[in-house]
Amino acid sequence: MRKFFESLNNRVDQWKEKPFVKKLNITSNILWNLVIIGFIFSLMLLLFIVGAGAGYFMSLVEDQDAYGKEEFEHHLYNYEEISDIYFNGDKYLGKIPSDLEREERSLDEFSDHLVHAVISTEDEYFFEHEGIVPKALLRATYQEVMDAETQTGGSTLTQQVVKNQILTNEVSFERKAKEIALALRMENFFEKEEILEAYLNIVPFGRNADGDNIAGAQSAAEGIFGIDASELNIAQAAFIAGLPKNPFGYTPFKNDGEVKENFDSAIERQHLVLRNMLENNYIDQEEYEEALDYNIKENLAAPTGSVIDKYPFLTFETQRRAARILRDQMLEEENIKLSEMESEERQQTIAEYDQKARDELALGGYNVHLTIDKSLYDAMQEATKNSNWFGPDTADGEQEEVGAILIDNETGAILSFVGGRDYNNQSYNHATQAYRQNGSTMKPLLAYGPAMEQGIVQPGTVLPDVPSTYSDGTPFGNYGDSYSGFSTVRDALKRSRNVPAVKTFQRVSHEASREALEKLGFARLHPDEPFESGAIGGLHYGATVEQNTNAFTVFGNKGKYNDSYMIEKIEKKDGEVIYEDESDATTVFSPQTTFLMTDVLRDVVKSGGTAGALPNKLQFGGDWAGKTGTTNDYHDSWFIGYNPNVTFGVWIGYDTPQAIATYYKGLSYGARTQQIWADMMNAAYQANEETLGLEDEFEQPEGIVRQTICGISGKLPSSLCSQAGLTTTDYFNEKYLPTEVDNSLRHSPYVTIYGSQYRAYSSTPSEFTQYGVAINEEYFDVDSVGEYLPDNWTNVVPDREAPSNGRAPTSVTGISFSGGTLSWHQHPDSDIVGYRIYRSNGSLARTVVGNTTTSISMPGGTYRVTAVDTMGRESSRSVQSASWTNQPAPEENNQVDQEEPFDDSNDSSVDEDSTETEDSANGEESTESNNNNSSEGNNSKNENNQGDNNNGNENNNGGNNNNEDGTNGSANNGNDNNSSAESEED
Repeated sequence: MRKFFESLNNRVDQWKEKPFVKKLNITSNILWNLVIIGFIFSLMLLLFIVGAGAGYFMSLVEDQDAYGKEEFEHHLYNYEEISDIYFNGDKYLGKIPSDLEREERSLDEFSDHLVHAVISTEDEYFFEHEGIVPKALLRATYQEVMDAETQTGGSTLTQQVVKNQILTNEVSFERKAKEIALALRMENFFEKEEILEAYLNIVPFGRNADGDNIAGAQSAAEGIFGIDASELNIAQAAFIAGLPKNPFGYTPFKNDGEVKENFDSAIERQHLVLRNMLENNYIDQEEYEEALDYNIKENLAAPTGSVIDKYPFLTFETQRRAARILRDQMLEEENIKLSEMESEERQQTIAEYDQKARDELALGGYNVHLTIDKSLYDAMQEATKNSNWFGPDTADGEQEEVGAILIDNETGAILSFVGGRDYNNQSYNHATQAYRQNGSTMKPLLAYGPAMEQGIVQPGTVLPDVPSTYSDGTPFGNYGDSYSGFSTVRDALKRSRNVPAVKTFQRVSHEASREALEKLGFARLHPDEPFESGAIGGLHYGATVEQNTNAFTVFGNKGKYNDSYMIEKIEKKDGEVIYEDESDATTVFSPQTTFLMTDVLRDVVKSGGTAGALPNKLQFGGDWAGKTGTTNDYHDSWFIGYNPNVTFGVWIGYDTPQAIATYYKGLSYGARTQQIWADMMNAAYQANEETLGLEDEFEQPEGIVRQTICGISGKLPSSLCSQAGLTTTDYFNEKYLPTEVDNSLRHSPYVTIYGSQYRAYSSTPSEFTQYGVAINEEYFDVDSVGEYLPDNWTNVVPDREAPSNGRAPTSVTGISFSGGTLSWHQHPDSDIVGYRIYRSNGSLARTVVGNTTTSISMPGGTYRVTAVDTMGRESSRSVQSASWTNQPAPEENNQVDQEEPFDDSNDSSVDEDSTETEDSANGEESTESNNNNSSEGNNSKNENNQGDNNNGNENNNGGNNNNEDGTNGSANNGNDNNSSAESEED
């Protein structure tokens, strides 16, 4: 400064020597002093203003962090970017729904025309300045202070990046000061190309052809013109480059995707950009004029339809699952333990982090890779859309819904699913979210599976199948009040019987049953579950189609359970994997148990099984097993089928639980369910046969043997069991082979009336009884099991008393003797066990066993016939027959039986003399017997009436026994109302 003033003084001295100055010497001295004073004052004022301005500037930015490169990088690249979804095999599906659509690209992936258009319009000195352009700032400041009508702005691209990524859009001097300071600092850490790339990925560009908000030049190019950002021509690039000034004012699309009638302001803006490009020599005059002639409106992109329109169920299911994964990661990173929180706090925390996770997923720029096979998924949706087998709508207009899911047995990967019939009608995902009662599909999982694992039952084990009660006394029974008395596990599952399933469940400890449920993935349980009704599908909360189907994969995976999953991995755009499914398998059952269960469930899809018609509906073969399921009042119908590779489950029903149509279009509800299952699987077969693995068969593991057992007890067969033809051969886990010999049978005398067998009374004459095999009632823990014998157990004496009407029979009528044949009319009483034939001298000639035989060959002579009832009462002798003498006499002491028993351990031939004496005694006591047995007659009233109306058909007797028991076939448990009953006609 000193040198400055010395130089100034020298110049003044030289100036003083000039003649005209000397004449004004006094005046000049005064003026000079004034000049010096004015200069010093102006300089001081300028310094004051600059200092004050600098101080003010510093006060505005004093609370702004001085970012280093890492902080800048965090903000520079932390822009919101939409996440993408991929089918299995990296086939692109679509974008995760979000409020803003953006796709990141590197600078070399943008058209040069776009780069030139942006620089020409937004920052022509971009490659020259160091973050700001002072002239532009002064101009903008002047316009702001003077409130000029035209505001040209003064922000460089660097400043715009700072504003969008670090600061807010607030209009204030403080925000502008921070923007300037940060822009200057940013330029110290990043190359121009890096800043330009960030700008092109950051700024908003309005809306696309689907009406979605877009940011970033790639999303703008795709959404506005339907092309990649690298393919933009000059006119298109200029149009896009002009949008950021007023993105929603200039955008050509409305928020519903419809093209605006007029977007002239955007075209004018495009023309301005083109002029700037021309002036900056990025294009020549010819290119400029050609771009002006380009028709923007005619070249706008057509609506593509969002991924939600094409794959609504899949898109939102992906969003739900991926967000949960991110939420759990956030909680883990912040060491937040939900298990340690009270209920209210836990729910609040879950809600808070659910929202954070959804936001992060929507705009975090992730690639979400699914296990879903596109070909299978598309095929199943089409099959659902075209199906004619859904039931009618309800009176309220509610349609019958469907949920279905296909799962890989070995991994638990979800290969496909059907969330419902129409997302626009009902957006609830019936495959993964709807909890419903699962009916008899629970029987293999909760009743027989755990029991087989512990050796309590095996496929050939025989179980009572009679009207029963739960432990609390609540009655339950089979569908339709139909009982077989005894049923093997195999047959009980094949025909889906309720009683054997519950009886089996009752033999397994509650702890073991609970453990099985949890291991099988039924996580939403009542604290006291499982209840006894759970064995037939009465879960308190129910189960989803996904849970129920995935539980069945254990049978196809040799007893190992994997949590089902749909997301294979989640990665960032740079390829960094932040999540990958690595769940471990849990052993639930042994390979032996799962093979035995599978072999039993194979019978379900064979003739006689509840899904026996299914193979005829399929376009393919293979080794399949499965289980039907129905709940009370027909609210739900299920079928789950599996082979060694995949398991596929289907549910149908109404969202508001109510009865589905039991018969519709000629099919029962169960048959419709199986037809829908078959249609979807046929579609999957046509789309991707290889994934289904139809060539594979279930492998028999070591430790499985075949063993012959007594079919009534499951023990080794006794001679009686073999004699009765009650042996059966089935698979066993060799660890649990029976070692005891059957003791459930005994010899028992019986009589035959109208072709049916009854237990004989002690007073029944022995010549009219036969010996057969009867059930040892003490062996079983249920009452009257013998009343419900299977129809094919013809060699077993039923546990039912013979009828008795309480009076002696009336005389036999219609006696005739011709051609050596003695004939008579059948006695009308229902308790007749046979007839006695007497000679004219009163001696017994023959005994006829059974009430329906009314003729016999006899030698010549004269005879009388009497009828004998179950209590030993004998009618008075008939009128004497005519004599006839030409027939040869047969051997004495023969008798004729109506039915030859399989075994008669008691000799029925009768000594004539002793028989006559016995008969006389019986005849004399007939009246007395009538009185003495009045109580028996009353007790047998039902049987007598029944027999009188029977006309020889005794089968109604068993039916009456069933009805008298009073069971209704429903499976209600007093502990829980969510029970179910399985139909045999599934």
